[in-house]
Amino acid sequence: MRLVVAAVGRLKQGPERDLAQRYRERIANAGRAVGFQDIELVEIAESRAREAARRKTEESIALAQLIPDGAVKTLLDERGEDLGSAGLADTLRRWRDDGRPAAVFLIGGSDGVAPNLRQDADLCLAFGTATWPHQLVRIMLLEQLYRAVTMLAGHPYHRTG
Repeated sequence: MRLVVAAVGRLKQGPERDLAQRYRERIANAGRAVGFQDIELVEIAESRAREAARRKTEESIALAQLIPDGAVKTLLDERGEDLGSAGLADTLRRWRDDGRPAAVFLIGGSDGVAPNLRQDADLCLAFGTATWPHQLVRIMLLEQLYRAVTMLAGHPYHRTG
């Protein structure tokens, strides 16, 4: 199964980009042993439209075009479900075991995403009830994906109380 993180906006050179790359590499290395072939990070340029609704539509169209056939679609959204780390690991395991070719994680821009992209998602995922900058959500998602992969591999990265 492929993992794809598609996000609106680009991480600038610096610690955030370095950290995202570090987690991507860790996921790729640990994931092979448990059936995750690759993790791809795709950055979508922010729309330059003046109106928020137009920006949201343009960015959502660009995100939707990245979703491969048969992929599970997860939208990162503050109103989504808070699965916790173990819940995310179990969800990834189920998708992998169901033979899904890819899991795509979508992160919209500052204005959010178009309603149809949200409605089409198989899962809306939140990291608590706080509102997070979309650049930070990308790093948090990558860390949680790494944690989920290590849990599936039986690696001690994830420790419970």
